[in-house]
Amino acid sequence: MGDESGQARTRGVMESVVRRFAAACAAEDQEAVREVLAADVVLVSDGGGRVLAPLRPIRGAVETARIVVTLMSAAVLSIEEINGRPGVVLRRGGRVEAVASLEVTGSVITRIWVVLNPDKLAHWLVSDPSRG
Repeated sequence: MGDESGQARTRGVMESVVRRFAAACAAEDQEAVREVLAADVVLVSDGGGRVLAPLRPIRGAVETARIVVTLMSAAVLSIEEINGRPGVVLRRGGRVEAVASLEVTGSVITRIWVVLNPDKLAHWLVSDPSRG
């Protein structure tokens, strides 16, 4: 039972960090985004050659915050389950444009994987936009 309680606490912390991240992105507040990122955070994006995205991993909180705020500006963000953990889904005009999976260590985000490739977003494109 203690293990389940610890997992619930860990999940709660993870969800709190993801909520803070999403709120900071929605507010387009780079400083607030940086506050939830590890100094050595790594952002990896996948545009699949079809959507403009960084080709190499981005390292560091300052550059990562700039990129995610730019990416998520003027979008509707929702927190949804992605690969078994809370993440952020970005929609514009009701259409999913990106899915961000986040790795949380302690109370900060250490890795961000952003899928922008429409081919890889196929099942999200038919999902209910009212979720989250």
